[in-house]
Amino acid sequence: MPAMYSTEPIRIGVVANEPMRLEGLTSIFENHAKPGEAPLVPIVGTLEQHLDNDEIEYVLIDWSSSTKKLGVLEGIRRKRPNLRMVVIGPDSNEQVMMDTIIAGARAYLDMGAGPRLVREALDVVISGSIWAPRKLLSKLIDRLLSGEDASVTSPRPHLTAREEQVLQLLLLARSNREIAEELGIEERTVKAHVGKLMRKIGAENRIELSMRALHGSYKQSPPMHHYQQIAEPATV
Repeated sequence: MPAMYSTEPIRIGVVANEPMRLEGLTSIFENHAKPGEAPLVPIVGTLEQHLDNDEIEYVLIDWSSSTKKLGVLEGIRRKRPNLRMVVIGPDSNEQVMMDTIIAGARAYLDMGAGPRLVREALDVVISGSIWAPRKLLSKLIDRLLSGEDASVTSPRPHLTAREEQVLQLLLLARSNREIAEELGIEERTVKAHVGKLMRKIGAENRIELSMRALHGSYKQSPPMHHYQQIAEPATV
C-alpha cells in the first residue's frame, strides 16, 4: 500500500450514534503517523455537518443497522460525489459489501473489525483505492461492466482481460511496479494499459479512474485519431 507523502493533516469526519462506539473509533487516530505519512485528525459530528463542511473529504460512518442506509449513501454520492466514505455495518456478507460500495462507499467493514483493520481501510481509501477482498473486486467490476447496476446509465467501455486485471490491481492501490510483478509484464506495459483505461473510462488520473470505474461513471472516449501517436505495448 502506498504511503501518504503529504504531511498536511487529513481531517476524517466520524459519525457514530453510540458514545462507546464513538470513543472506540476516535481511538484509532491516536497512533502516530509513520514517517512520510500525513496524520489523520478525527472530526466528530453528524453526517449532515460533515456534508456541509467542504474541508471534510473522508468520512468514517458507524451504523448499527443497515435499514435504508443504501439510499442514504446514494444521496450522499449525489450531493458530494468526491466524498470518500468508509462504512462500518452489522452485516458481513459479500452482497451487502458490494451493494454498499456501489451505493457510494469506498470500504465496508463489519462491526467486529478492530482498530488496526479500520485504520488499514482508511489508509487504502485515502490512497485513492477501495478496501475490499480481491474476489469481491472482481465480481464488482464484472457487475459494472455487464450493466447489472440499473442505476448506471453511462455507456460502458469494452475492456480486454488484461485491462480488467490491471484495473482490479489499481483498485487495490497497487503501484505500476507491483502490478508488473504480479502480472509478469514490464512496467512500461502497465503504464500503457493504465493510459488506455483512463482514455476508455474518461479519467484524468488514477484516483479519478478508480472512482469512475467503481461507480460506473463513464465518459465517452474521444475519437481514436487522438491516440494515434501512442504505441501499443510490446507485452500483454
